[in-house]
Amino acid sequence: MPAKSGVNFLSPQGAIAPTGTWSVGARAGDFVFVAGMRGIDPASNKMLEGEEARIRQAFTNMKTIAESEGAGLSDCVRLVVYVTDMAALRPLVNKIQEEFWTGGPYPPRTILQVSALNQNDIFEVEGTFYAPQRSR
Repeated sequence: MPAKSGVNFLSPQGAIAPTGTWSVGARAGDFVFVAGMRGIDPASNKMLEGEEARIRQAFTNMKTIAESEGAGLSDCVRLVVYVTDMAALRPLVNKIQEEFWTGGPYPPRTILQVSALNQNDIFEVEGTFYAPQRSR
């Protein structure tokens, strides 16, 4: 749904359903901004069990939203990752991110340890993607 400013708020098929007053993503010009994604199964809108499954699903959820606007992982210009335990989760995040980006190149990434995430989750990732708008 386009705003007066030209910002298009996203709600693509196959994405998770927002649990509150937020959109899963937005397009502004040639950039797609994906909200913080967690390990939620879009089919059930329930959080997956297990750290690895949650982290992998969060990256998948982000990828789904970016792809709905014509962006691939190689179009990612920035990632922000939140974890609740840096020592335990950073190696797992690195492993799974490498699977998604298949050896690089990798986008710039900030990783932060936080005291808590929604629903007591352990991981969240948000991304910004470059996806030039096509002429219509």
